[in-house]
Amino acid sequence: MDATPVWFMRQAGRYMEEYRALRQRHSILQLAKTPALACEVTLQPIRRLPVDAAILFADILLPVEVMGLKLRFAPGPTIDNPVRTDAAVARLPDAGAARNLGFVYDAVRLIRKELAGKVPLIGFAGAPFTVASYMVEGGPSRDYKLVKAMMTDRPDLWDRLMKKVRRVTAEYLKAQVDAGAQAVQLFDSWVGALSPEEYRRGVRPHSKWVLDQAKKWGVPSISFGTGTSGFLEDFAAAGGDAVGVDWRVDLDAARRRLGKRPVQGNLDPVLLFSNRKALKAAVKDVLRRNGGRRGHIFNLGHGILPGTPVENVALVAQCVHEMTAR
Repeated sequence: MDATPVWFMRQAGRYMEEYRALRQRHSILQLAKTPALACEVTLQPIRRLPVDAAILFADILLPVEVMGLKLRFAPGPTIDNPVRTDAAVARLPDAGAARNLGFVYDAVRLIRKELAGKVPLIGFAGAPFTVASYMVEGGPSRDYKLVKAMMTDRPDLWDRLMKKVRRVTAEYLKAQVDAGAQAVQLFDSWVGALSPEEYRRGVRPHSKWVLDQAKKWGVPSISFGTGTSGFLEDFAAAGGDAVGVDWRVDLDAARRRLGKRPVQGNLDPVLLFSNRKALKAAVKDVLRRNGGRRGHIFNLGHGILPGTPVENVALVAQCVHEMTAR
């Protein structure tokens, strides 16, 4: 590229008027499970923003349904039969379960056709820890008591659960690649709740297993987690061609800690609510900290928040291109 590439996590979603119009008629699961609708949502930001990649519209919890769990949104994600016992883990199907997510792969094929080479398509999945945490907790959690109790008191059970989740995750991502995804991102949204030792012992081996599989697929992989600054080197050691970092660590500090590893990030999503002058200064600061080095994908430190002005998202992408034009 002749400038730093830029795309945004959750660039397809609630901050866009056209997405909210669809949501008035369809549930999140209907959008995700209907290829034509998932395609439309994925393409909405491509029509409005000067971004360099499309990100597949899906939900990170779709794989739990094909593992036998009952998922609903009320309004947030809720699992009615959480996994907390030996018997519950034993019942979970893993090998081949991802074949039942064919609507996602149909969406990938449709999106690639509609994009017609304009920008690449990034596929994604929730990382094993984040997905398993939902499965155990039954929904979002403030303190992760049930997950951490299983990790601490029943490491054998936790390991069996994670081995099943990681297999489904890898097969799910591989099927996205086979359908046409040109890169994949593994999202570990909840991993920052862990201590460095908890991560090293109970999570890194499983994320590494998935990312090791991704090396064989011929497409780049991005490993992203929030709140990883306390164990960034350990997080990076799990793998991925690029490592996503959030705004809680300065980008120049992250680059020093990661060496030559490509990085993605790391503007605070809240700054997208700032005025134009402040927003341009914040973009400039991230780019200054990168120091003109190659191997930087400009992104947010997490997803775009509801209510974010679309014009500010477009401004950031425009500024990145203008400030880094070569």
